[in-house]
Amino acid sequence: MDGELGAFLRSRREAVRPEQVGLPAGPRRRTPGLRRAELATLAQVSVEYLTRLEQGRDTHPSPEILAALANALRLDEHDRQHLRQLAAVNHSRQLCTGVRPSVSRTVRPEVRGLLDALPDRPAYLLNRIGDVLAWNGPFDRLARPLGLLDGDRPNLVWFAFTDERAREHFPDWAELADQQVAELHRLRQGDPATDAFADRLGRTVGAAFTTRWRRRPVAAHASGVRRVRHPEVGPLRLAYETLALADDQQRLVVQLPADAATADALDRLLGRRPGALRPVAG
Repeated sequence: MDGELGAFLRSRREAVRPEQVGLPAGPRRRTPGLRRAELATLAQVSVEYLTRLEQGRDTHPSPEILAALANALRLDEHDRQHLRQLAAVNHSRQLCTGVRPSVSRTVRPEVRGLLDALPDRPAYLLNRIGDVLAWNGPFDRLARPLGLLDGDRPNLVWFAFTDERAREHFPDWAELADQQVAELHRLRQGDPATDAFADRLGRTVGAAFTTRWRRRPVAAHASGVRRVRHPEVGPLRLAYETLALADDQQRLVVQLPADAATADALDRLLGRRPGALRPVAG
């Protein structure tokens, strides 16, 4: 996690517009967002101390300093939680003498059984870098025409950024891309395998990924609604719920129709009898 706390603070400082905190924008600003001196004044810390934090030369700020910076930067609850997590890791690093486990690609039989127990709802399993490790029949029927399951080791993040079909099939592609990067950052926690994956993706894709990686979007939502343009049944609105599996560093994502039109479209896609009872989110 070397430098991660400082890099996160710097990214959030650069994301705040002066007018958001009551400062004039001014005609000529050579830096995006707030200047260090402006943030230091708002948080009532010295510019020298803020510089040390951002450069990673001080990694143990007090809770009071963190709270002052969070308030000055107008951080939302997702950002505040991420900031607390980074600070906690830095404070407890001397206690962490073990080696972080490699990226998990093993699916426990119990998890496969859980996927099979959802015969009517698309569901799939991800590890922390977005590998799609396992899925059920409905998800196969939903995702394969999109191209998401092409190849021996499908990866949701890689598909979103490198496959031109992703922008075609996901109308809210920019939001999806932000969420994928946010999840990589949230689950990273000093993992060199995640950094290597991000580096490879950045060299392959360029600015579409690297700009987001530097910006560090962290407001990844565990649930919501995603729009899909499906090549066989047309537009879909799919509600999703993300469940973290204990100790496995894996996530189970379950999808269900968010409206009646999507429920009808899924019936057709999955070959179910129209008119059968089914849950609709919302």
